Amino acid sequence: MSREEEILMRDVTSAGIVVSDRISRDVAGHLDLEEALEASRYSSHPYTTHPKEWPPLVEVVDNWELPSVLIERYNAAGGEGTALCGIFPEIRRAWASVDNSLFLWRFDKWDGQCPEYSGEEQAICAVGLAKCKPAVFIEAIQYLLVLATPVELVLVGVCCSGRPDGTDPYAEVSLQPLPEYMVPSDGVTATCVTCNEKGRIFFAGRDGHVYELQYTTGSGWHKRCRKVCLTAGLGSAISRWVVPNVFRFAAVDPIIEMVIDNERHILYARTEDMKLQVFEIGLNGEGPVKKVAEERNLINQRDANYGSRQSTGTRAPSRPAKPSIVCVSPLSSLESKWLHLVAVLSDGRRMYFSTGSSGGSSGAIAGLGGFNSNHYKPSCLKLIATRPSPPLGVIGGLGFGPVALTGRAQNEDLLLKVEAAYYSAGTLVLSDSSPPRASSLLIVNKDFTAQASPPGSLGTSARSSRALRESVSSLPLEGRMLFVADVLPLPVTAITVHSLYSELEEFCGIESLGQSSEKAAGKLWARGDLSIQHILPRRRIVVFSTMGMIELVFNRPVDILRRLLESNSPRSILEDFFNRFGAGEAAAMCLMLAAKIIDTEDLISNVLTERAAEAFEDPRFVGMPQLEGSSALSNTRTAAGGFSMGQVVQEAEPIFSGAYEGLCLCSARLLFPMWELPVMVIKGSSGSSGPNPGNGVVVCRLSAGAMQVLENKIRSLEKFLRSRKHQRRGLYGYVAGLGDLTGSILYGSTDLGVGESSMVRNLFGACSRNLDSVDGGTSNKRQRLPYTPAELAAMEVRAMECLRQLLLRSSEALFLLQLLCQHHVTRLVQGLDANLQNALTQMTFHQLVCSEDGDKMALRLIAALMEHYSGPDGSGTVNDISARLREGCPSYYKESDYKFYLAVECLERAAVASDPAERDSLAREAFNLLSKVPESADLPSVCKRFEDLRFYEAVVRLPLQKAQALDPAGDAFNEHMDAGIRDRALMQREKCYEIITSALHRLKTGASKREFGSPTKPAAANSTLDPASRRKYMSQIVQLAVQSPDRLFHEYLYQTMIDLGLENELLEYGGTDLVPFLQSAGHEPREEAASAMISPVRKLTHSGIFKSSNQAQYLDLLARFYVMKRQHLLAAHVLLRLAERRAVDGGDAPSLEQRCQYLSNAVLQAKNASNMDNFSNSTRSDYDSGLLDMLEGKLVVAQFQIKVKEELEVMTSKLESSDGTTESSQNEDPSLRWNADQAGIIREKVKELSSDLKSITQLYNEYAVPFELWEICLQMLYFASYSGDADSSIVREIWARLIDQAMSKGGIAEACAVLKRVGSHVYPGDGAVLPLETLCLHMEKAAMETLSSGVKPVGDEDVARALLAACKGAAEPVLNAYDQLLSNGAILTSPTLRLRLLRSVLTLLREWAMSVLAQRIGTSSAGASLIIGGTFSLDQTAVINQGIRDKITSAANRYMTEVKRLPLPQSQTEAVYRGFRELEESLLSPFAFERY
Repeated sequence: MSREEEILMRDVTSAGIVVSDRISRDVAGHLDLEEALEASRYSSHPYTTHPKEWPPLVEVVDNWELPSVLIERYNAAGGEGTALCGIFPEIRRAWASVDNSLFLWRFDKWDGQCPEYSGEEQAICAVGLAKCKPAVFIEAIQYLLVLATPVELVLVGVCCSGRPDGTDPYAEVSLQPLPEYMVPSDGVTATCVTCNEKGRIFFAGRDGHVYELQYTTGSGWHKRCRKVCLTAGLGSAISRWVVPNVFRFAAVDPIIEMVIDNERHILYARTEDMKLQVFEIGLNGEGPVKKVAEERNLINQRDANYGSRQSTGTRAPSRPAKPSIVCVSPLSSLESKWLHLVAVLSDGRRMYFSTGSSGGSSGAIAGLGGFNSNHYKPSCLKLIATRPSPPLGVIGGLGFGPVALTGRAQNEDLLLKVEAAYYSAGTLVLSDSSPPRASSLLIVNKDFTAQASPPGSLGTSARSSRALRESVSSLPLEGRMLFVADVLPLPVTAITVHSLYSELEEFCGIESLGQSSEKAAGKLWARGDLSIQHILPRRRIVVFSTMGMIELVFNRPVDILRRLLESNSPRSILEDFFNRFGAGEAAAMCLMLAAKIIDTEDLISNVLTERAAEAFEDPRFVGMPQLEGSSALSNTRTAAGGFSMGQVVQEAEPIFSGAYEGLCLCSARLLFPMWELPVMVIKGSSGSSGPNPGNGVVVCRLSAGAMQVLENKIRSLEKFLRSRKHQRRGLYGYVAGLGDLTGSILYGSTDLGVGESSMVRNLFGACSRNLDSVDGGTSNKRQRLPYTPAELAAMEVRAMECLRQLLLRSSEALFLLQLLCQHHVTRLVQGLDANLQNALTQMTFHQLVCSEDGDKMALRLIAALMEHYSGPDGSGTVNDISARLREGCPSYYKESDYKFYLAVECLERAAVASDPAERDSLAREAFNLLSKVPESADLPSVCKRFEDLRFYEAVVRLPLQKAQALDPAGDAFNEHMDAGIRDRALMQREKCYEIITSALHRLKTGASKREFGSPTKPAAANSTLDPASRRKYMSQIVQLAVQSPDRLFHEYLYQTMIDLGLENELLEYGGTDLVPFLQSAGHEPREEAASAMISPVRKLTHSGIFKSSNQAQYLDLLARFYVMKRQHLLAAHVLLRLAERRAVDGGDAPSLEQRCQYLSNAVLQAKNASNMDNFSNSTRSDYDSGLLDMLEGKLVVAQFQIKVKEELEVMTSKLESSDGTTESSQNEDPSLRWNADQAGIIREKVKELSSDLKSITQLYNEYAVPFELWEICLQMLYFASYSGDADSSIVREIWARLIDQAMSKGGIAEACAVLKRVGSHVYPGDGAVLPLETLCLHMEKAAMETLSSGVKPVGDEDVARALLAACKGAAEPVLNAYDQLLSNGAILTSPTLRLRLLRSVLTLLREWAMSVLAQRIGTSSAGASLIIGGTFSLDQTAVINQGIRDKITSAANRYMTEVKRLPLPQSQTEAVYRGFRELEESLLSPFAFERY
């Protein structure tokens, strides 16, 4: 695309606002006829004559004599036969009847044919043409000719056919007799026939009644054709203006004219006695006929002299004859919403009527856009306004300019004598036969010139500007005017116009159902030439007179300007033209001629276009941009010329020249038919007309032909502007050719330099210099203006350049819509989802051209078009359709789009390729193409295609390239960027990242989803993957992804892999930034604020990456990563951090068991770190030698905490089980209430223990001691190497409480079990934690007391064996404890207690000997006991250690002596004594011991 063809959406949007404003003002400026007539009541100059220096408004372009065969037949009848004539515009035929013969011939050109139809015997008295009702006749019969004779009414079929080349659709007309469709007249002579657009046929009889001729296909007894009287039995409606005594019930007042309003579905009838009747013909013109009103004596309702000329002489003028109604005509709603009928009187006046109960703009009838013709019901006939007759003086061509109606003599000879009249679409044609001149034609139509009001009318200038002003033209006429008809536009033009304007609210009159396009388009003439001269050709009418036929053509304002330019008229005449129409309107006409966008019968020459372009650019015609008012300081001066210091000074606004206004007008009128209407509509819906009604189909609102015509005109206008820019012609061309420097002034970025300012002055001379002076005639002082002339010129040129770009963009949008229509837009739209279809049917052309949403919608439609065109079932290649798109709409379809769809085509071919090498090659080619245009790629669709082909390189790299293209400045990484901009950049990047992560998700889950544009025939590679292949492709994606330098994407990818459970792949293939990511993600919330600036991924909404509930997951992965990388020391630190994590804000925290496991793993990693063979010296120096000890200590403490928690949970369950009573029993029993309260306290403690790790001090003081967990207390003291008191009183007290607690639960046996369990954990030690003497004495006493009480049996050996087990089988420490007790007589005063201790010592000595023997002979202690308890052989005893034998023997001997000393009966001591002696004897053998 060249620089001139580049489109900036900012400029297009700005110009779109201007066009919308211009369209709104253009619509608001159109006055309803009723409003214009009301304003005309106060105007003395309602008529003007055309300037004589200008080409005429109305010209005779051709005239023909009547067909010779008709003249001969008429002469043969002697001029006394029945002769009628008329015109059928629908079939381009004029007709005339002579007696029973009917003649038809072309009225727009003479082709030498005049067929005669004489199938009837009686003279023809009335003729009409009706449109055929559907499904009654064959398709070839399009119209019905209605022939009425005094005895019958006959229908004749009319068949129209065009030339083979389609140039003349009315070339042939043939009549087809229909003998079965005739009905007798029953003595009623028809006077006139009329038909509505639904094919209904009405005729009036001389009996004053209205009839309908009904016809059907006919079957059985039903007649095919019948006559129905619609007014029989109905009394005439009595008007409120009619005096009852004037009725003449006996007289017959025949109807002589009937007309139908097809918009409002009203039938009007005019009688011979000037009565007007109103009939309602039902909803949509198909209902029953109902007479609504009848009015007579209408002439007397208003002053008959209103607007007529008054005499200034002394002689009383003779009273003129009472005027009569010459013709009536319905008014289109385009002319007026409130006036419905106009009647033309014989004196030239017009009477305007309304059928609504409240006429006028303030009445009940809705205003502009509120009129609904299909539901309108007439209720009366009321005269609203009367228009005075045109002036008689224009006949001689004596006057020009405004024509006054006052101050002229009222004379009957000066009154118009209208013989016939015709009114249609704002144009009135009168046949005047005023003496003494011959008959002439007066043509009255609206005057659109904007000339100033005459002097003396300053007080009414505002009202005069709204008044209806009409121009009067006169042409001589030979003979009498018999009939007048419009030459309707050709069908091709009419279809185009109807398609453009039919749905516009302001043009609601042309959308009538059943109405032909030609008639509908003809109604547009009522809007005036200025707004439609670019789309409709010159208006033509045909006048049927007694001397022949005359074709008249109405010159539009642009035609007059064309003639003035072609004739090289003097500048004064051109200036007069610009003054009369206004600089803006005249400049718009110059543009139309220069760009050749008007419909003309002949070609516009290049000389004419150049002259029109020069006039458009001439500042003497169009002016120069300037500030509002005569000068910039006009608002600051008082009327006396001084300054008003107390007034607020309003800054003067720039006013652009007529050239800019003309371009605005021309652009707005071209775009008006589609600007604010949807480009697509739903047709054929069975439901409502909402955004998605029923089951209708989406189609283009405009026809392809209409869009083509409009596109050509818009392109021609844009091409003209571009050519002037290239040629540096005029203000626009010269300044726009300078480039961006001048174009920037509109946006306030820079000013013009001195050179450019001088250029503007030199180019326009005095016109520019005058702008530099400020009130030079009244003040010598100069004050700085808000803008210099050069700046104003640059601003205007910039605005015109924006409009040019808007025109270019609009033409491209039209081209795109046409292309969519050619490829069946309904089928293309079906592939869109419901939301897109709804948005499409609501999108206006303005939005399509000027908005970002419109651009996106266009891209979506192009994508659907390309899919259809180049898919497997398509009809072409990408190059075929791309060439048309690049040529026709490059702003919608750029070079990047072309490469994108070339890539899509490669993917389509790859999808059906069977050879893997070919498939990979095509995929690679597509990837290379898309890599060049990543920003334009439809990534979701193309990446899904690459996924189907298993080409994951493109799936990874294309989204990353697009992310970079969307955020080239790296706003997402910029910490100092505005938050909104940064968030938007992050969101754009996230959408690209999601494509890659979605591919990972589909591979992980095995899911498959068909995206838009994916091939309907899957490739061979698109089969279900086995798990191994999925893992392979997932690894490939991750490896490709980590190669990207986009750290933001890395973090997004890492989070996705964690969510998908791909931790192993993450740890294996993660990049160098994986560790910072995991560290940042694992931060505690209190640390997150300090690290918030580390990574912008925190702002992503992917999956809540930094929620505290997930932080343990990141730290766990970090620890696994360190372990995998053999960084055990770092892993140990991370595991320790995991173990010490706290629960914050209700987040999930590790359980106590998990914390213990983390510590266990940390200990393992610390050990691995210390034992590594390849541990370098540098690392060894950093290694904390106390880390392992700390971790092991924390692990032990955590284990204590678990034990405490478990014990408390057991206590809670016991309390709750004992608390399983009713609430009433709890209230009665205080112990139960205590249990409930205690259980609640313990539960709170358990919750505290579960929340985080406690220190050993906390566990001991806050949990173990308060809840009497003595066993755990001892273990804690042992672990802590407690030595807080010299005599170990605390330890002894705890042991005592523990033993007592155990004995209370299960007696001495339970105490022994506890001793075995606890002692084995705290032994060996320094003796402080395991006080054997205290335990021995305490338990032996307790055992003796239990035995003496006889409560429970106690074994003699239980305590000794428990103490031995507590010392892990070491007999000597236990024996020493017993020895200390036995040697202290103060402690053991009871002989019985001493005997029990000696019995325990015997047990210890036996166990000692057995354990030693068992170790030497390789047997167990049980086996050794059998040996010791039996007879020793020499070989067996030889293995006994001599040293141990000596100790045991010595002890046995000593304790045997101690037994003898006990003051107890021998019966009590004998067993113990014998035991020691046997032990001693068994060990005394010469070979029993042997030193180690």
